[in-house]
Amino acid sequence: MNWIDRLDRLNEWIGRTVSWLTLAMVLVTFAVVVLRYWFQVGWIAMQESITYMHATLFMLGAAYTLRHGGHVRVDILYRKWSPQRQAWVDLLGTLLLLMPMSLFILWISWSYVASSWSLHEGSREAGGLDGVWLLKGIILLMPLLLALQGVVRLGQCWRVIRGLDDALDAPDMGDGTSGNTPSSAVKGG
Repeated sequence: MNWIDRLDRLNEWIGRTVSWLTLAMVLVTFAVVVLRYWFQVGWIAMQESITYMHATLFMLGAAYTLRHGGHVRVDILYRKWSPQRQAWVDLLGTLLLLMPMSLFILWISWSYVASSWSLHEGSREAGGLDGVWLLKGIILLMPLLLALQGVVRLGQCWRVIRGLDDALDAPDMGDGTSGNTPSSAVKGG
């Protein structure tokens, strides 16, 4: 297994792992509602944990979603093009859009996260969670994971362009279809 496959598997593993936060959010939200309305009891930390889980799921799941072609994409022309032309479009899109945006997010958020870490920032609410600084640290992981998935995509595109692979892997859309089918002219995520 080469290093591109390892990076690809890393984002797959992270995405599958954090997906369990969806179930945890549902269960904790249910518990908050039951405790509040049936027992008139509430904990700020429990309510804040839902926000923490949602933010973690979103930020760490972004690269997984990219890996599976789940981000918004309009491919009216793209789907009819040859595999090499598709690879060139993906390669240029990754180099000119994904990578610069990932680097920009990393650069612009660095001081914001560093400030939070230096203060060990906690909740502003009495009884809230003290790990705001940990949550903000995930802001830096999101663009790193997106950039790593971009490197994977660049490697896949390059293999198609050079004729080492026949076509780019069509991402599984989760419903048994792939990103190269006519029904995926507009797909969102």
